[in-house]
Amino acid sequence: MRPPDPNPALRTTTKLLDALREPANEPAWEAIDARYRPVIAGLARRFGLSESDADEVAQQTLAEFVRAYREGRYDRGKGRLSSWILGIAQHTALALRRNARRHAASDSDRIEAAADPAQMDELWTRERDRAVLARAMGILRDESSVDDRTLLAFELVALRGVPAPEVASQCTMSVEQVYVAKSRLTRRLRDLVEQMTAAFEEDA
Repeated sequence: MRPPDPNPALRTTTKLLDALREPANEPAWEAIDARYRPVIAGLARRFGLSESDADEVAQQTLAEFVRAYREGRYDRGKGRLSSWILGIAQHTALALRRNARRHAASDSDRIEAAADPAQMDELWTRERDRAVLARAMGILRDESSVDDRTLLAFELVALRGVPAPEVASQCTMSVEQVYVAKSRLTRRLRDLVEQMTAAFEEDA
């Protein structure tokens, strides 16, 4: 059997939650923070919050989540972890808006209007997918087997839609090399995204 991947991004949510029970386990907290912070901040921005307010919502939500989890207030039998975190995030965003006099009431209305469970699940999935792709690209960039020129060619042709001949000229590669890079790194990126999504959602 293959040993578990040491990369925290590929550890299942269940394993991270088990490790999080230990107050001194900083790596578990850091992994949870890296996994959920961009999703929560992205949701907050969709509620109409500014970048700084969205970051504040993410910080407060994660702090409350960890405190409540370690106090035993999360019951997996009553719902998914994502739904619980969503509830904390929405409550936190509403509290921030109501306590800040400079913001219009319409902002709070927008947050409350997003309370529909189906809509919230859709927003969560979109932000999760965005965060997963960003982290997968980060892992891809850090892998020693991928040189900078090949990675740049992949990003240009596969992610930005630049024509292969133009990419070949810019990266001093042949068009065939560009297509090989696109094919190889697309497979690797797809594998990373699938692994990370499964780890993110497993028992979550």
